[in-house]
Amino acid sequence: MLHMTTFFIFAAKYLIALPVLILGVYFLMKPWREQKNMMLFAIPAALFAYVLALIAGHLYFDPRPFVVGHFTPLIPHAADNGFPSDHTLLASALAAIGMYWNRRLGLSLWTIAAIIAVARVYVGVHHTIDVVGSMLIALAGTAAWHAAYRRFLQK
Repeated sequence: MLHMTTFFIFAAKYLIALPVLILGVYFLMKPWREQKNMMLFAIPAALFAYVLALIAGHLYFDPRPFVVGHFTPLIPHAADNGFPSDHTLLASALAAIGMYWNRRLGLSLWTIAAIIAVARVYVGVHHTIDVVGSMLIALAGTAAWHAAYRRFLQK
């Protein structure tokens, strides 16, 4: 049980670096023209998902589990709004973006995002709605930007 707890603590705190690294390496392996197209898609898609998350966070307040349950979480965290989960949002946005470039890459990134989501709930800093909401916001933001990108920017 201790090994599982250690894994989830690590995943909740540090695993977020892995999708950033994976997508960054994938990006750097591409020729300049494709990198340019990736940037024109990925940066606005991630920013749009982030803006949607900011709006959602103002519309819905979910106290963190350790606040309502009166316990100490496995990792230190501020007792602020838990919705949506920033870690899960970033990992999910990167996964959704990755799906548009390479399905296998995207599925790998979604697996990592799911592990991060479960870990954030396990360590007591988020409720399930916080992480599922983040995944849905990332999907919605990326899909909306993809529709605009295809219509106006992609040649």
